[in-house]
Amino acid sequence: MENSFSNDQEEFELQKMATKKVVKLKAFYSHMFVYVIGVIFFILKEYFGVPFNFFPLKHINLFVMAVWTVFFLVSAIDIFASFKIFGEEWEERKVKSILEKKNKKTKWE
Repeated sequence: MENSFSNDQEEFELQKMATKKVVKLKAFYSHMFVYVIGVIFFILKEYFGVPFNFFPLKHINLFVMAVWTVFFLVSAIDIFASFKIFGEEWEERKVKSILEKKNKKTKWE
């Protein structure tokens, strides 16, 4: 009976981690969509001379795009490199380790 409970708890924790990963990916793809639109407006403004004289497009310049690109790249590295380095196997081992520690504490109490 206890083994069934720990499997259910483990499955719940893995489901929670997968949900967090999906939320992060969704936020990243939304950011990427807005970033690509920003790059298009920047190119239209800087290289084709399209006058964007309204907020916030009138403030798009090389500095803003450079800072935005750095933030975009950092978020991409955070999501995709961490998924590669800390893959599913690592996550499962970590969840099992945490749950085992928690179970050991509750057995002694």
